[in-house]
Amino acid sequence: MNPIIALLKENNISDTQINEIFETLTQNPLAAMATISQLGLPQDKLQLLMNQVMQNPALIKEAVEELGLDFAKVEAAKEQLNK
Repeated sequence: MNPIIALLKENNISDTQINEIFETLTQNPLAAMATISQLGLPQDKLQLLMNQVMQNPALIKEAVEELGLDFAKVEAAKEQLNK
């Protein structure tokens, strides 16, 4: 299991919420980060999660694929951020 998804599940984040987070991530990464920060994760877990996302973007791709979402949307969102 993807470490990002595993961390969320360990902290009692529902599958529905996880799917919503990654769906938001594919459309608007900044909004997804705001959503993640509002999940009520303990500060150390939140920091770990944010570090994983920032340092290893491949984990996002793996999670998106694991959840059956469209990674092309992630790439499009990333392009928008780079403009």
